[in-house]
Amino acid sequence: MMDVTIIGGGPAGLMAAIAAAEQGAKTMLIDKGNKLGKKLAISGGGRCNVTNRLPADEVIKHIPGNGRFLYSAFSIFDNYDIIDFFEGLGVALKEEDHGRMFPVSNKANDVVNALLQRLDELHVTVKKNTVVKAIDYRERTHQIILDNQDNIESKAVVIAAGGKAVPHTGSTGDAYPWAKKAGHTITELYPTEVPIVSNEDFIRSKKLQGTALRDIALSVFDEKGKKVITHQMDMLFTHFGISGPAVLRCSQYIVKLLMKGLKHVEVQIDAIPDKPVHELFSELSTMIDQHSKKTFKNVAKGLVPERYLDFLLERNGISTTIKCANISREKLEGFINDLKGFPFQVHESLPLKKAFVTGGGVSIKEIVPSTMQSKLMHGLYFCGEVLDIHGYTGGYNITSAMVTGRVAGMHAAWETLS
Repeated sequence: MMDVTIIGGGPAGLMAAIAAAEQGAKTMLIDKGNKLGKKLAISGGGRCNVTNRLPADEVIKHIPGNGRFLYSAFSIFDNYDIIDFFEGLGVALKEEDHGRMFPVSNKANDVVNALLQRLDELHVTVKKNTVVKAIDYRERTHQIILDNQDNIESKAVVIAAGGKAVPHTGSTGDAYPWAKKAGHTITELYPTEVPIVSNEDFIRSKKLQGTALRDIALSVFDEKGKKVITHQMDMLFTHFGISGPAVLRCSQYIVKLLMKGLKHVEVQIDAIPDKPVHELFSELSTMIDQHSKKTFKNVAKGLVPERYLDFLLERNGISTTIKCANISREKLEGFINDLKGFPFQVHESLPLKKAFVTGGGVSIKEIVPSTMQSKLMHGLYFCGEVLDIHGYTGGYNITSAMVTGRVAGMHAAWETLS
C-alpha cells in the first residue's frame, strides 16, 4: 500500500514526488516512458529554462491561461523557492534576458539528474516503462490499474501526466479520461505557443521564407478590427507562415479567434516599433532631400533586413532602382505605413502535437487552489499541464508545473498522514 502515487515523470510529477517523500509519505512515481524528465531535458533548447526571476505578479501575468488561479499556490511555493530549491540541490543557476533562469552549466541534464538523485535519496519507488490503464476510485483508497495487470493500492493519487503538446515526450492526453471518471470537466483543448499558418500569396511563393525580423511588434486584430494583443519580440517567416517568439506569444489569441468560427485573422507587423510614423516620415524625407541622386532603396537600407525591404518596396510599387528625386510623397507614405503596420491574414495554427503548450484541460473551478486537490474526489490531486493553465514560453509553464507539483505532493502527503 502506497501513501502517495504520482502518475507522470515530468517537472510537475518529479516535484510532487519529492515534496510528498520529504513529508515522510511512502511515495511511488509511475511513468510510461523509459526516462523521467524528458520534457525538462529538451526545454530551453536543451539548456532547461527552470523558472523566471521576475516578481511573482509578473510571472502570473505571463500565464494568460488562468494564471490568477496560481496566487494561492505561489503563497506556499513560488518561483524564488524554485531557485533556492535547485541551488540547494547543487545546481547553480544564472539569469538571462527577461528574467529567464538557466543552469550555469547550460545543461538541462544537470537539472534532471539533480531531481533524480533527490528521488533516490528520499527512497521514492520509481516505476518506468509502466503504463497506467485506469484508476479505480474507491471509498478509502484508490486502485491504479496497470497495463501489465498489476494493481497499485494508494491512499492518494497525484495526476501529473501532462497535456497533448510535444507528444514525443510522453504527453499524449492519457490523463483526461482518468479525470473524467472522477467527475471532472475537461475544457476544450487547443494549441498555444504554436507556429501560425498563412495562405497569403507571399507566403505560398516563399518570398520571405527564412527571413527573421528582430524586435518587431506583432499585433492581432479581432473581427471588428479591434487590437486584441501586441507582443514585441523577434519573429520569422517560414514556408507555411510565421513563427518565432512574438508569433508564439500571439498564437493563443489567434487560435481563440479561429475557434470562434472566423475563417481568417488579421495580424500586423510594426518593424520599427520605437519610432512613430511622423518621425520616420520626417527622417526619410530629410534623407531623400540630402541624397536626391541616390536610389531610394539605398537610403532606406538598414531599416529592416534586405529581403523584407525589397518585399515592401515591391508591394508599394517602388522600383529598387528609382532615385530619391523621383519618389512621390504618396508612395513614401504607403511604404512607411507598411513599415509601421504591414497587414496580412493568417488562417490556422499548426496542430496541437506541434505546439509547445496545451490550452484547456481539467477545469480549475473543480480544484482547490491552495492544495491542488480535486473538489470532487477525496485523495485525488492534479498538477502541471493537465490543468487548464497555460503560459508563454520563457520558464512560465515549467514554473506553473513545479509550483503546482510541489503543492500537490505536500498536501497529498499531509492528507494521507493525518
